[in-house]
Amino acid sequence: MTTRHAHIVGWGKAVPERVLTNDDLSQMVDTSDEWIRTRTGIGERRIAGDDETTLTLSLRAARQALERAGLNPAHLDLIIVATVTPEHNFPATACLVQDGLGATNAAAFDLSAGCTGFVYGLSVAADLIAGGNYDTALVIGAETLSRITDWNDRATCVLFGDGAGAVVLQGSEAKGGVLATILGADGSGGDLLKLPAGGSREPASHRTVAEGRHYLQMRGREVFRFAVRKMPAATRQVLERAGEDLESLDLLIPHQANQRIIQSATRGLKIPPEKVFSNLERYGNTSSASIPIALCEAVEQGRVQRDDLVVCVGFGAGLTWGAAAIRWSVPLPPERPPRRVQFWQEMRYRYAALRSLVRRLLRRLLSLGVRE
Repeated sequence: MTTRHAHIVGWGKAVPERVLTNDDLSQMVDTSDEWIRTRTGIGERRIAGDDETTLTLSLRAARQALERAGLNPAHLDLIIVATVTPEHNFPATACLVQDGLGATNAAAFDLSAGCTGFVYGLSVAADLIAGGNYDTALVIGAETLSRITDWNDRATCVLFGDGAGAVVLQGSEAKGGVLATILGADGSGGDLLKLPAGGSREPASHRTVAEGRHYLQMRGREVFRFAVRKMPAATRQVLERAGEDLESLDLLIPHQANQRIIQSATRGLKIPPEKVFSNLERYGNTSSASIPIALCEAVEQGRVQRDDLVVCVGFGAGLTWGAAAIRWSVPLPPERPPRRVQFWQEMRYRYAALRSLVRRLLRRLLSLGVRE
């Protein structure tokens, strides 16, 4: 039986234009640039504007990934969006991405695993491709955490930012790609990082809004201790499952939550800092978007080369953790498509958006006719 492997063939990211610096935050809450940098390593973060949402950021990252892969959205068989801040509770943001891209042949669903969501999505897509069920998948990690952050709570508002990252996976008999993944969860820690209201237990009401129950809550010290245990352990486990060792590791891309967590994990693994990628200082914690954004930037900066062994490792609400070992198999740096190809790709996206609008208008007219 032929063995199939899921290779990353495209990657992209999208971050809002608005930059919120530590000095800006010091005008909003009792904090300072020194206080934030010392405790977190964060200098600034991106905040979504009124016209930016989890969907719009997802679409931007996805289009960039598809362009770099040189693929038409019609080639996609599967779309997974990992997020804790979906466009709506339902329909799934992934379905809206499918419509916005014009990926008419793709199945689509959302996945919620906190900040580990992208690794979970990557694992699911890679396994489905390896099993022969799908050939080409789009995995997105996207968040607008600013919409669920209490900007009066100094303990949390300094940490989070908005953004999206995406990769395109494609099946091939060639060796490499996603070598192994490992996923884990411990629901007994569910109360350590949560959004209390808005679900079936506490539906939205005047009381929940007045009490700020729609803002995320975190017990930072407990989450910190969990992270510094799980990230090194998951990294070792996924390398062992891939038949590799720490000496073979070329680059570690950890979830960008806190620089002290990253440094502690690096010490625990006994790997040099130059083998660890961090862009936390510029983006803060973007939850499920942090690893794909970091992966995209690592590739763009030449930190990932062909045949490199890369491990992506994260932790998050749930509590969850996960890691993926990837043998990078595409030549770098990527070549941008010719301008004429970019033009026709943009025309396809515009056509897909127009077709979606027409379908919605037709449904609206039909529903009015039924009522009459």
